[in-house]
Amino acid sequence: MARLARLPRFERTADRQPAEGRTPRLRTRYYAFLSYSHKDKELADWLHRELEKFRVPSALAGRLTANGVVPRRLTPIFRDQQDLSAGADLAVEIEAALAASQFLVVLCSPTAANSRWTNLEIESFKRTRPEGCVLAAVAAGEPFASDLPGHEDEECFPPALRYKYDRRGHRTTKRAEPLAADFREGADGRRLAFLKLVAGMLGVGLDELVQREQTRRQRRLAILAAASLGGMAVTSTLAVTAIRARDAAREQRRQAESLIEFMVGDLRDKLEPIGKLDALDGVGSRVLAYYSRQDTSQLSDDALMQRSRALNLMAEVAFNRGNLMEAQQLYQQATAGTAEAVRRSPDDPERIFDHAQNVFWIGEAARFAGKPAESETAWREYKRLADRMVALAPDNLKYRMEVLYSNEDVGISLYFQHRFAEAGRLFESTVGPMENLASLYPANTTYEKEVATLFAWIADAQRSQGNLDAAADARSRQIAGLEHLLATAADSDARSRLISAHEGLAMVLNEKGQSDQAIREFQSAIGEAENLIPIEPRNAQWKSMAADARLQLASTFFRLGQRDAAQQQAATGCALAAGLPSSYAKAKAADGMYCAMMRARLALAAGSAGQAKTFAELALALAKAERSEDPVADRYKIAFSYRLLGDVRKGAGDTAGAEAAWNAGAAQLPKNVAERPDEMNDRLQLLQRLGRTDDAAALLARLNAIGYRNMA
Repeated sequence: MARLARLPRFERTADRQPAEGRTPRLRTRYYAFLSYSHKDKELADWLHRELEKFRVPSALAGRLTANGVVPRRLTPIFRDQQDLSAGADLAVEIEAALAASQFLVVLCSPTAANSRWTNLEIESFKRTRPEGCVLAAVAAGEPFASDLPGHEDEECFPPALRYKYDRRGHRTTKRAEPLAADFREGADGRRLAFLKLVAGMLGVGLDELVQREQTRRQRRLAILAAASLGGMAVTSTLAVTAIRARDAAREQRRQAESLIEFMVGDLRDKLEPIGKLDALDGVGSRVLAYYSRQDTSQLSDDALMQRSRALNLMAEVAFNRGNLMEAQQLYQQATAGTAEAVRRSPDDPERIFDHAQNVFWIGEAARFAGKPAESETAWREYKRLADRMVALAPDNLKYRMEVLYSNEDVGISLYFQHRFAEAGRLFESTVGPMENLASLYPANTTYEKEVATLFAWIADAQRSQGNLDAAADARSRQIAGLEHLLATAADSDARSRLISAHEGLAMVLNEKGQSDQAIREFQSAIGEAENLIPIEPRNAQWKSMAADARLQLASTFFRLGQRDAAQQQAATGCALAAGLPSSYAKAKAADGMYCAMMRARLALAAGSAGQAKTFAELALALAKAERSEDPVADRYKIAFSYRLLGDVRKGAGDTAGAEAAWNAGAAQLPKNVAERPDEMNDRLQLLQRLGRTDDAAALLARLNAIGYRNMA
């Protein structure tokens, strides 16, 4: 199971970081968000209190409905008066709470209909979930009264509640029909309206809930009456209760396991291609809450595997959001479960397969934590497991593909240890067999994408060894593969990989001195990103990829002396980087570093020494804080930043300060490590500035010999 090939960044290559949450995440996930005007505080207090103390009838708890698994309690309920801290960033907290809530309950009245804040809360909820669960609690006024001339003042529904929103989060002209409970005097009455609201959230019929409520009350009375009949009646009552509890527990387990099967199967298959995998988060958290109450040692084999699959899926969601610590913990739990399953049935290849997936993710998490040697250990274990699958079922093509995935992954771990030749041999020996197997499954887009990704790794390995023509050819084959896939199916993941493919080819073309062609490839990458972003405007990963491509293009224009064009691309790229959410911290910091580097170069060229110094120092600070999957490359980023700072100091007339910065940069350069051509160029530039002409001449000769032309 291999991941994306590395996406090139500013004057060098580096892997894309996983996407983070699009809204700042709260630790708490809320069952519902209560939106109301503070003039309706009395009813809001009562409704909030009743919702949080309500206990779902045991016969309903655990049932699978259209709204998910029915919980035992409707907690917690969010309301801003008591759940938010008093801070200047109040709107951000509200948005985060809305994103963390499964339902939105709007307390409707004429006052609420005119409340700007209530309307904004509804808009925020609907924009992220156009078909989300919004319920109306009518406290006063009339729904849709604004449609009747002369009755506008009686309207109780805020504007955002009255209209539907499309999948892009835009309000349409179509009338919305929210589920409404009428709390007005002379209407349903508070209790019946409350139960109607609860039934809407649980996804059950009102009659069923009312009957359960009545049954529960009658049961309480019966228990009290039975208590007076003595020990025999008490014993009988306890026996009946135990049987019911046992049956309810069995039903809850059946429903939860059915939900897991749906979540890790059909639902995942539908959501993953359109970039909506995080929509599983709410369902997954309920599944994990269910299993947290189970004794793992007592789970059946099937239940144990389902639990591990659910953990794996939720870990992947956390990983894609950039929450590496949470992801690692979930992967470790999942791995422990599948290891136990393999221990119980050591010759079951499907159990080994599930265990191998978790072992893969342990290696992937280590890679993104900047520990390639640890990832190599995990991925060699993954390869051992894949080989075991094939030994048990040699005719199973899926298992044979796992062997190829594991070869690719071991190669990736070697690549990030700068063992480029070893990595390249593994990639080259894997691509042919992978193409052959993928051809046997023409409908499996995952295999086709993986072949394209393998060409990206081949390109990076060739480029790192100075084989620029071979690298360009491999990138072209990657692009052709992705375009072939997109010609037959819409796939946002494939299109996002096409962004990095065009950018990777542009980087190689730049190094070959083919600047015009490189510019066209950068523009293609930007175009692909800009086509994706409107599909999901809050997707921070796509915005970060667009920022990278623009900053790369800015660097190319700058090297060619086209400063106005460079300034324009840098401004747009920096704006995209600055707009990334704080939860996307790793990519935000990396993009910020390259942005600061570009701005420092532009300011220095324009003679703005003060600005250049500020940006150069910022770039250095960010470079020192950078922790990518390639610890060696991180040191070259620091060296590049010191070189830039030295150039700024020299431009300001500080010769001694410039030399000190260049020496500090040279001290960062690793020894006895294979260097990519761009890293050789970094070393060359520092040696030339420090007057070490003999060493510089030797490096220059090596770069000229491989046809490297991007020396700046």
